[in-house]
Amino acid sequence: MSTGNEAPATWLSQEAHDRLQAELDGLIANRPVIAAEINARREEGDLRENGGYHAAREEQGKAEGRIVYLKELLRTAQVGEAPTADTVAPGMVVTIYFDDDKDDTERFLLGSREISSTTDLTVYSPESAIGQAILGCRPGQTCTYTAPSGADIKVTVVAFEPFGG
Repeated sequence: MSTGNEAPATWLSQEAHDRLQAELDGLIANRPVIAAEINARREEGDLRENGGYHAAREEQGKAEGRIVYLKELLRTAQVGEAPTADTVAPGMVVTIYFDDDKDDTERFLLGSREISSTTDLTVYSPESAIGQAILGCRPGQTCTYTAPSGADIKVTVVAFEPFGG
């Protein structure tokens, strides 16, 4: 039964999935090294004034946060061919124009920044304001989203295609 709270699945190429899995494996393998560094710094004395100890704890916290993030991303990711659809969906390269300047188009990837490390495209999350506005749109369709400044911005979807990265 769906609760409606599920985030859309992230599409990953096999290359991106393998790269992220290798990063996760490396972070997990490095846990004992970080723990040993914390123990060595703890033995130096007064923890209130021990910068090395606090730096090691901060590094551990960042690594653990990344581990949690990667585990969830890889658990829910869809791996394989880019999606094909007749409306804008995550994993698509989208071309839009802003209604105040129809001659200037913008092309970007709608999806997770983790999709590919090899693309020069700007990446917008499907959860971003613009991402939410264009999801499900067809070419020629205009939609409005609210920018962080509070301004309502109209964009028109020109085209979209599956990401081939």
